[in-house]
Amino acid sequence: MDAVVRNSGTRMINWTTARSLLRSGTPSTSFSSNHSGLQLLSSFKILETSNNILKSKSAEEWTDPMPVRRRTLSTPAITGSVHEIAEVNGIQYEGSSSSKPGGKKKNKGGEMSSKALSTQNRPTSFELHSKYSGLNAVLGALAGLALVAEKHLRSEQQLAVENTDLSRLGSFRQGRLIEDRRVYRQTFVIRSYEVGVDKAASIDTFMNHLQETALNHVWMSGLAGDGFGATHEMIRNDLIWVVACMCIEVDAYPAWGDVVEVDTWVAASGKSGMRRDWLVRDCKTGQIISRATSTWVTMNQITRRLSKMPDEVRTEIAPFHFERFAMKNQNTVMQKIDRLEDTAQFVHSGLTPKRGDLDMNQHVNNVKYVGWVMESVPVAVFENYELSSMTLKYRRECGQSDVLQSMCSPTSCTAELEKEAEVEVNGSGCSYTAGSQTSIPDLAKCVPPHLQFTHLLRLQVDGAEILRGKTQWRLKKSKHLH
Repeated sequence: MDAVVRNSGTRMINWTTARSLLRSGTPSTSFSSNHSGLQLLSSFKILETSNNILKSKSAEEWTDPMPVRRRTLSTPAITGSVHEIAEVNGIQYEGSSSSKPGGKKKNKGGEMSSKALSTQNRPTSFELHSKYSGLNAVLGALAGLALVAEKHLRSEQQLAVENTDLSRLGSFRQGRLIEDRRVYRQTFVIRSYEVGVDKAASIDTFMNHLQETALNHVWMSGLAGDGFGATHEMIRNDLIWVVACMCIEVDAYPAWGDVVEVDTWVAASGKSGMRRDWLVRDCKTGQIISRATSTWVTMNQITRRLSKMPDEVRTEIAPFHFERFAMKNQNTVMQKIDRLEDTAQFVHSGLTPKRGDLDMNQHVNNVKYVGWVMESVPVAVFENYELSSMTLKYRRECGQSDVLQSMCSPTSCTAELEKEAEVEVNGSGCSYTAGSQTSIPDLAKCVPPHLQFTHLLRLQVDGAEILRGKTQWRLKKSKHLH
């Protein structure tokens, strides 16, 4: 009996496995909707007790010195009384009609037969079957429960392997979940191809890090489907994420070889949006060098129209919401950005998306828009200033065949700079096309501590808006020394 317990199928489980499941406390968990942990615990205790009872019998009690011929009994014989069974097996049973108290069955010579002697104190195989038929039925049922437990254990082992794989891949990505698994943290080393002529990281580098951590956060949380950051429920509803608003503030730019640490998390934004925030720290000093926030909405991937976020998607991401704001002034995101008209002072035309600018959702990646916005900013601004903040509000997506115009105008500078810029615009013209650039105001003669620009990215053919933006610039530290 210590070998195996067999159920109606072909699967088998040994007693040792069943006992180990009991001792490990596995039955206290819920294996399925049909069997609670308490029921399984009681069942395994019965199984353990039954096994101990059967094993307590000595080997002599279970050993038959004479071979017992197998009998094929009909159903009435199996369900007959104990007295009938005794008579069929040719032995005397206490209380049967052919026995008397204290009497013994004898042969013609008045002596007990050898068969009676050999079987008087030994239970036959059929008596054992009858005596333990109820137990066998219980054991058969318990075998099924044990198989459920075994399947559950294998599922847990598989889940443990998957979690180990996620942790291993996460270590290669240098990312991990913190704050009760609601915040994702990842480190980046600033590479040589991520810095500019001043050996400092560009705004594009920051934006790429923000996007990478956002996607890895979805993946590490187990929500990622087969899309570009889309969850399982979004995939079922043909939905993708599109950014509606992005705002970033940069206090310092890391240099080549520096290591930064990026934290990101999500929260609800109204009824149909999601807010994602970021904090960027210098790993060496621990100081926050950048803050960013964004608002995302869902778009139907087939119709390419904005779609209301389904309740299934909202329920899916709700457990990962983390109510914390990265921006010091959250109203910055809500500020209105005026539309630039054709009177914009600086215009860069003829911008076209390249094949490499498309992401897995078949539209231009939102980071690419940042580069297009910067195209219309005068070179003298980059030479003397660094970007301190940027707010972009997206209006529509851009296709691969579209031709764009990048426009900007200063909205905050000294009267002298405004006058000089006006002379240059009216004289030689500050508008320029791709491949050519006219002279711009000489900022060396007028260097205010801060500049602000309003931006517009639009289709060149019909002027349809792609996005509106606003940037603020501060004087580079090296310029303060002059």
